[in-house]
Amino acid sequence: MKRILVGIFAVTTLLVAPGCSSTVKSGEAQVSNSETSSKPEKQETKPMSDHKGHSMEQMNHDNHSMENMNHGNNSKISTKATLTAPKNLAANQPINLVIDIQDTAGKPINKFDVFQEKLMHLIVVSDDLEHFDHLHPDYKENGKFEVSANFPQPGEYTLFSDYKPAGQKETLSLTKITIPGSVPLPKNLSKYEKTKTVSDTKVNFKASKEKIKSGEDVSLNFDLKDSKNQPIKDLQPYLGERGHLVIIKSSSPLTTADYIHAHAIKNTTDEKIQFHTKFPQSGTYKMWMQFNRNGKIRTADFWVNVE
Repeated sequence: MKRILVGIFAVTTLLVAPGCSSTVKSGEAQVSNSETSSKPEKQETKPMSDHKGHSMEQMNHDNHSMENMNHGNNSKISTKATLTAPKNLAANQPINLVIDIQDTAGKPINKFDVFQEKLMHLIVVSDDLEHFDHLHPDYKENGKFEVSANFPQPGEYTLFSDYKPAGQKETLSLTKITIPGSVPLPKNLSKYEKTKTVSDTKVNFKASKEKIKSGEDVSLNFDLKDSKNQPIKDLQPYLGERGHLVIIKSSSPLTTADYIHAHAIKNTTDEKIQFHTKFPQSGTYKMWMQFNRNGKIRTADFWVNVE
């Protein structure tokens, strides 16, 4: 549903329900529902278990707020996350976003656990999956996180914010934002390239199975070579791992059930970064594999079809 954000503060709420819909093996995360926009709209949220895939269900756009239910140490915590954006939104310029984490009574959640070296991970994608960004909002105390994001084109964007209240499991919250303007036509997604060159690194993707089927374990392998076509041996850790893999199913609208975050397996090597996961449903997925070489974070993206 289209939302008009010009001249109106965009505030988003997130609702997290127990349960996790996607199952991912190598260091995946947890999911929660959320809502956004100035008009009522449906959103989705789900809690995430440790090292499982993120997913979200039910989205509403009343006052852009959602409640999240997390489970950890046999206890529950109910929170709501509110996303606030400026009045005037425009493509291809920095936009300051504020994410407030509160309990259901409106009291700020003050303490968060660090996971994967950060207090919050924010994945921003356009709904056509052409744009991807992995951000780390700054914590300003009193439950407030701030970050500057850039939305390159007009259209619908989904924000997956991943945080961990102290002593609880990860919570994945889904929010939406609309950048006004003329939306470009979608690109042709029929070509599934297996090799991408990112700066000085050649990345070749290969799955352990020729045909990937939903619900089945699969290894996703990324071979890395230098400009001379030699295996590289100089990777540096990125958020404590050799690589991170974000996978999102092509859906409309995007929900938390479409989101998977996997970490490279522990015995993976520099020249071959390997992930283990499951795709919960059949369909077309886009993958963004991120790694650190020469102090710079590189991102190689690939499409994959799941039967």
